[in-house]
Amino acid sequence: MTRFKAAILVGILAFASGNTVNWAVTIQDTGGGHLIGNPDAADKLTEYVSYTCSHCAAFAREGDPVLKLAYVGSGKYSLEIRHLLRDPIDLTAAMLTHCGDAKKFPLNHSTIMLSQSKWLPIASKASQGQIQRWTLPDQAAARRNIANDFGFYDLMKQRGYRITDLDQCLNDNAKAQSMAQTSAQDAQRLGLSGTPRFLLNGKVLDHAHNWASLEQQLIAHSTDYKDQ
Repeated sequence: MTRFKAAILVGILAFASGNTVNWAVTIQDTGGGHLIGNPDAADKLTEYVSYTCSHCAAFAREGDPVLKLAYVGSGKYSLEIRHLLRDPIDLTAAMLTHCGDAKKFPLNHSTIMLSQSKWLPIASKASQGQIQRWTLPDQAAARRNIANDFGFYDLMKQRGYRITDLDQCLNDNAKAQSMAQTSAQDAQRLGLSGTPRFLLNGKVLDHAHNWASLEQQLIAHSTDYKDQ
């Protein structure tokens, strides 16, 4: 049995016992991101993502399910997802994941991230006219154009959003500026230059850039904790 399947089985058995709260459905807006799980968890994992990062999409497929079920769901770990914004497309996607109640964020996040292979190629095939639409001086209009051209409106409509709701979120220039500033400040403060990047209890985890390498460090951390 692979470690992935073993971890999933552990999580299923824990919740099947009826004695464990599923903390993975507890969501809080932290201002710069969203905290999933027990806010008082002993171990706090932070994940920095970019929606235009293919490695982040791979982590969403491979790591998110087992991480939430086997680590976050038990309440021993919390997971905060934050953003390192790379471009206007990334910012537009991030603003849409933040749209609405904080409880909607995890599925908003996975909807856009897991669809990346369908919408990201649009950027490399863009015409000059499209690029101009995405870089208008009216930044709210530019974000609406990005949402339309990349199919974000259609993705979010499947989540139950109305176009008017999405436009209200995309038109929030103060929110856009705040997200961009927070991203830049975090990158400078922590020395982050790529994604995905992970912090455990506030410390940047070196050499953890995918689920396999992160899992190794989480296992090592748990072993060290038990040995203390």
